[in-house]
Amino acid sequence: MENLPGDDGAPVSPTKSRFSRRSALTLGAAALATPLVSARPLAAEEAQGRTANGNGRSPTGSFITVGQENSTPIELYYEDHGSGSPVVLIHGWPLSGASWEKQTTALLEGGHRVITYDRRGFGRSSQPSTGYNYNTFAADLDVVLRTLNLNEVTLVGFSMGTGEVTRYLAKYGAKRVHKAVLIGTLGPYLVKTADNPEGLDARVFERTRAALRADRPAFLLEFLKNFYNYDVTGGRLVSERVLDANWDIAVNASAIGTLACVDAWLEDFRDDIRHNAVPTLILHGDADRILPPDSTSRPQAKMLKDVKLVELKEGSHGVLWTHADQVNAELVRFLG
Repeated sequence: MENLPGDDGAPVSPTKSRFSRRSALTLGAAALATPLVSARPLAAEEAQGRTANGNGRSPTGSFITVGQENSTPIELYYEDHGSGSPVVLIHGWPLSGASWEKQTTALLEGGHRVITYDRRGFGRSSQPSTGYNYNTFAADLDVVLRTLNLNEVTLVGFSMGTGEVTRYLAKYGAKRVHKAVLIGTLGPYLVKTADNPEGLDARVFERTRAALRADRPAFLLEFLKNFYNYDVTGGRLVSERVLDANWDIAVNASAIGTLACVDAWLEDFRDDIRHNAVPTLILHGDADRILPPDSTSRPQAKMLKDVKLVELKEGSHGVLWTHADQVNAELVRFLG
């Protein structure tokens, strides 16, 4: 998640950007032609279509109320499809549940019930000014599981979503959880310290905050290029239209939440990981520029008792798209 900006705060791409200023301004319009779902504000008629407690069906999907900020309920948008053993998919930063497009199809074909939801501040969920920490994110996940009465569930987190899985198991236990899958994991602890030499220099995150404050749309575009290793995979494993659609979702997320999540990445999960006793699959690209495996998946795998680590050859951080066939095959095989 440390798409490194330069010392002056500007984000750095491994290659010169292929996007002009004009094309960057039109990315949102281009995304409408893509197969991914773009984020947008909720229409008034959608809100009126929900039931009184906020958990009912609207014309575009369903919502679960997880809290309140002043006069406004905090609601999570979710989708619930299929039947069979339940799988909850938790997305990464700065995207939404729509990023699981390729996995949802494979899991439904494999006979699973598939639930995706948008983290608070992202996608179609509410955009409160508070709650962007993993204790709150885990509490939100707990509300989702209890509201939908899910048991024997497999929790699948990608990138930032792996933090929800790890913190949930530590705080709420495995009563409802059958298995866990961590894709592009945050790892035990991202910050380099005396007792965590594999971590990353704290200045990485300071520069990320500065770049987001200075020009969030520009930073997000450069982040997504590194997310997919676009200089290597562009036009081959990922198209410009995918970047367009992802940028549209990212730029429409909460500006407050997008920035506040940087602090959440720095939370220490080392004690949480010790509470994970469920069978766990870790999938990670060996060419991940955002969360390098030496700092994340490899040390985390060493801390788990019942774990299978699969490194995806030449895999970027965005393996849900670039290596979807391999990810899906491993997922379906692990779920059984």
